[in-house]
Amino acid sequence: MKLAAGLSLLALLVAAPVAVATPTGTLPPAPPEVPAPLAFTAVDRPGDSGDAILLTWGDPPDLPADAVIEIRRAQPPADEWTDLAKVKPGVGQYVDTTARDGNVYRYEVRVRSAGTADSTGIAGAVGPPVVSDPAASHDNWFRAERTNSFIAMGLFTGIILVSIQVARSGRPLFIRKIAGLNAVDEAIGRATELGRKVLYVPGIASVNDIQTVASLAILGHIARASARYGTDLDCPNRDPLTFVSARETVRSAFLAEGRPDLFREEMVNYITYDQFAYTAAVSGRMVREKPAANFLIGHFFAEALIMAETGQSTGAIQIAGTADPAQLPFFVAACDYTLIGEELFAAGAYLSREPVLLGSIRGQDLAKALLLLFGIVGIVAATFGITWFATVLNTR
Repeated sequence: MKLAAGLSLLALLVAAPVAVATPTGTLPPAPPEVPAPLAFTAVDRPGDSGDAILLTWGDPPDLPADAVIEIRRAQPPADEWTDLAKVKPGVGQYVDTTARDGNVYRYEVRVRSAGTADSTGIAGAVGPPVVSDPAASHDNWFRAERTNSFIAMGLFTGIILVSIQVARSGRPLFIRKIAGLNAVDEAIGRATELGRKVLYVPGIASVNDIQTVASLAILGHIARASARYGTDLDCPNRDPLTFVSARETVRSAFLAEGRPDLFREEMVNYITYDQFAYTAAVSGRMVREKPAANFLIGHFFAEALIMAETGQSTGAIQIAGTADPAQLPFFVAACDYTLIGEELFAAGAYLSREPVLLGSIRGQDLAKALLLLFGIVGIVAATFGITWFATVLNTR
């Protein structure tokens, strides 16, 4: 009897703390569950050159404030999950740029909450993972979001081709008059009357510069006029490649005019590659020989003002042209005529009247006018709250 009574007392003592810790009729609160992301997909990123997979998902409702989205990746056949990235809720997508073309990957996303306890009572609970179907990356031929750019390119190309065809048919094409180009023959005529030479400086850049290419086209026209009038031409060069190209341009111009006997090799000469040594040499020629007409057309740097001021002090007619905005003010201030910006590139077509060149210039002008019209319509539409037109013109 005493043994039984002792065991009953011991059982009561052991059970007493449990009864105190847990009130009668209540259970411990269940830990909140972490939700899983919604609609998770993994596909090749469209419109790229490969080596990228696009992951998209939807954030579940009632996310904890401290939640993050964990992204993991596995590659068959091992299927060992490795951490790829962690992003904040609200992003909704991630681009895996470490993927490589030809490899198949699987992805999973899950929500982790650092302050929420999981079913074991340990902080840092994670929700159930959502696994994607296998995905692989590859290069693409077309970006759908740039369809409007593709249509615009086709439209503008068609306008240029039609303009070239119209020019070839013999129909006159109007191109606005450019004062500097209209004065070319006048300047060469004055040099002929005075019995002095024409000085042509094709800039200081090489032939890989588009301004130098345009300058050589103008040099060809001036060389033909010089051959026609029997005027001496002087073309000093700073770049060796430009020197060779300029010499052949002048030689061909004299041959085209039927005056190859008037061409001399020293008409087109090479001075030095040093910028300011070249500038000093050309300025010295201006002062000593006093050409009647100076043409400064091409790509110039700091030497622009030095040459232009020197030529202006000798009383020569000066026609300059460049597409460099930093040098244009110097030419405008010190020269009689200045080709500004794209006038330099249109000069070859303007002077030669070649149908292909004229048609190209005409087509480009029409394309620019069409773009300007679209811009005005877009501004008016946005003013009245019509936003879809701006979306159509948006490019990425």
